[in-house]
Amino acid sequence: MVSVRKSHQMSSESFENWLADLDLSAHKSQAIEALWNSLKDVFADNYAAEKKALEMVEILASLNLDRESLCAAMLVPLIENEVIALDSIEENHGKAIFTLVKGVHQMDAIRSLQQPSGTKFASGQIDNLRRMLLSMVEDVRAVVIKLAERVCNLIAVKDADEETRVLAAKETAAIYAPLANRLGIGQLKWELEDISFRYLHPVTYKNIAKLLDEKRLDREQYMLNFVQSIQDKLDELGIKGKVYGRPKHIYSIWKKMQQKSLDFTQLYDVRAMRIVVEQLQDCYGALGIVHTNWKHLPSEFDDYVATPKPNGYQSIHTVVLGPEGKSVEIQIRTQQMDDDAELGVAAHWRYKEGSASGKVGGFDEKINWLRKLLQWQEDVSDSDELVDELRNEVFEDRIYVFTPNGDVIDLPNGSTPLDFAYYIHSNVGNRCTGAKVDGRIVPFTYKLKTGEQLEILTSKNSKPGRDWLNPNLGYIFTARARSKVQHFFKLLDKDKHIQTGKEQLDSEIQRLDLSGVDFTPAMFKRFNANNITELHAAIGNGSVKLAQVVNQLQFQLEKSKPVAEIDPKLVIRQQAEKQHVDSNGITVSGVGNLLTHMAKCCQPVPGDTIEGFITQGRGISIHRKDCDQLQNLLSQSPERLVEVQWGNIHKHVYQAAIQITAGDRQGLLRDVTTIIANEKTNVLDMSSRLDNKHHLYIMEFKLEVANNEILERLINKINQIDEIMSVTRIRS
Repeated sequence: MVSVRKSHQMSSESFENWLADLDLSAHKSQAIEALWNSLKDVFADNYAAEKKALEMVEILASLNLDRESLCAAMLVPLIENEVIALDSIEENHGKAIFTLVKGVHQMDAIRSLQQPSGTKFASGQIDNLRRMLLSMVEDVRAVVIKLAERVCNLIAVKDADEETRVLAAKETAAIYAPLANRLGIGQLKWELEDISFRYLHPVTYKNIAKLLDEKRLDREQYMLNFVQSIQDKLDELGIKGKVYGRPKHIYSIWKKMQQKSLDFTQLYDVRAMRIVVEQLQDCYGALGIVHTNWKHLPSEFDDYVATPKPNGYQSIHTVVLGPEGKSVEIQIRTQQMDDDAELGVAAHWRYKEGSASGKVGGFDEKINWLRKLLQWQEDVSDSDELVDELRNEVFEDRIYVFTPNGDVIDLPNGSTPLDFAYYIHSNVGNRCTGAKVDGRIVPFTYKLKTGEQLEILTSKNSKPGRDWLNPNLGYIFTARARSKVQHFFKLLDKDKHIQTGKEQLDSEIQRLDLSGVDFTPAMFKRFNANNITELHAAIGNGSVKLAQVVNQLQFQLEKSKPVAEIDPKLVIRQQAEKQHVDSNGITVSGVGNLLTHMAKCCQPVPGDTIEGFITQGRGISIHRKDCDQLQNLLSQSPERLVEVQWGNIHKHVYQAAIQITAGDRQGLLRDVTTIIANEKTNVLDMSSRLDNKHHLYIMEFKLEVANNEILERLINKINQIDEIMSVTRIRS
């Protein structure tokens, strides 16, 4: 009694018969036939794509999908085999079908989720997953088409080598079957599971199939008689419904044997039937008939009508001892519930021709988890959290627990009371002081179970503990809750960052005598801040560099000074006439007897490429050509640029500052100063500090050097010392 789809053999000549057998509506048949005729020549040279296209259409037709889905399914194999280009579909077949095919193509991103947990995902993979999520939410039909394609792919590797079969089966069992289950498409879920199981465990599969087949005729006759008995009793009481035996799936049999440590002969549901009624109240009427006439096993009773499964599944399950004392599993549900269980989201997709309207009851709830996930991922700072949460939502086992008001909350298996609290609302989680499960106090590390009622205890003075973020302590399971706790502490640390940033900025303003400079709205905007407090916070948390702010203040100071006596136009006119070498060893083209000074922002030394900037009242400031501050000045006053070069420099020395970052070890300072002394370089100032957080030793030296060549040689030699990580030039 195992239902497994066989590979569909199809030739072009039998297309009309095949189409008739599908028993589609007229508009669907006409659309498929027209598309087939337009692709006939392409399929003639691509038999594998043709065969797969027809099989996909057949699967989707059995799910009652719409015309656009069937047409898209026929095109997907041609795109995958690169027979036709994706971009050509919109022009030839319309935007709706193009969007569907593109969505199916984007579903390939889901395969990356098979990487081991903890794997660092590339930004491109994360972007692909986001696009896939958006595509799934916008049109879930793309997911159904992808699942149908996976069934075809799985069948196609039946005669391939074992490695290929096993690889395809593992991917299906890990990704596609759970996705079909999450979307409630039981018809595809069972098929994907059974074929995968056959490839992964061929011996076990054959053994169970053999056991099912041994007494198949006796079992079928038994079931026919029992089905008729129940049907007669329903008719007697005027309950309209159909009773029939249902096929058992080998994977589900094996899974139950594993979970309950049972032998095949101990299983209750090898014999199974289903009662499908018209009205909800008839479900319980039929249940009453069954339990009145045959003894039931209370331990095997589940009412998923009153309490649906996380994926929306509804049905009453019971096991009774039928004639001859043999156990029989019975499922009782309405026709709508039956459609939902077998077709899932496909049962709710009723497209009107040419529009995306017509979705009926229950569809939004089916994909509400997708919408929540898509909305949540826009707020997370760590992209890998998206991967973890997507795995939890789709591929992990689910539990459902109740709020005190009786609302059902769907969570990943392994969730704790804190996961529940943060699912309800961030404030509930942040103020959580305790939790009650079914009226009893439980620790935050308690693992919730299906059917439990949860009450969260809160206090307005309570706040999260930083140890909640420790994965080894088990307080939080979901990435969503973890992200919300991290966000709380980010806001909590803001006051500390404001104070730190203010102290750092005030210190630099005092040191550089910039207290008279006003902060302008333009300056705040430059650093994505609305006011001085936000700027302090940005400096304190490191998102804005202190040096950038100071450079901007210095620029403001330059602009605010009185207009210089120097006429830039006069300087430019005179550049070709004369040159002058000043006391700093700088040759200024076209200007004589003009004061120059070395810019503190970049501290150029001979050998650096330099440029001059005519200041207002302080002569010409000499900058390295790559100086950020110079670029800021020139963006405002490009006419003040003046050509300069190093002149007679052999009698001059220049100040330069370097920062050394190293591991903390004994004798490090001695080794550095020895090299500086050997280079006959004078040290004007030196400071050091220990970075305890990162276990680093940071030294800063203010030096006198004759030129850039000496400075570079010194830096290279220091870099060769053990434990040195970096040596860079900085402002003094």
